[in-house]
Amino acid sequence: MKNLIAELLVKLAEKEATAKEQVAQIEALGIVVTALVRKLDPQQQLEMTNTIETALDNVAEADNEDVRLLRNHIDKLLRHPRP
Repeated sequence: MKNLIAELLVKLAEKEATAKEQVAQIEALGIVVTALVRKLDPQQQLEMTNTIETALDNVAEADNEDVRLLRNHIDKLLRHPRP
């Protein structure tokens, strides 16, 4: 029983470490995207935003909760970039 609990704790710790790594990667990508978007002129930003929205419309159903979540995060990155 002790071995089982120990194994479960090790697996949980590994999953937590993996999750932290993924969060760090996502945050880093957000920073990079924000920096790139800020370098574009307003017309290029609009064209890129329209292209991304069109691509998302073509591959996803609008009623899907995952798609709404994805759209919200894309909107934050493109329209309301971090300071």
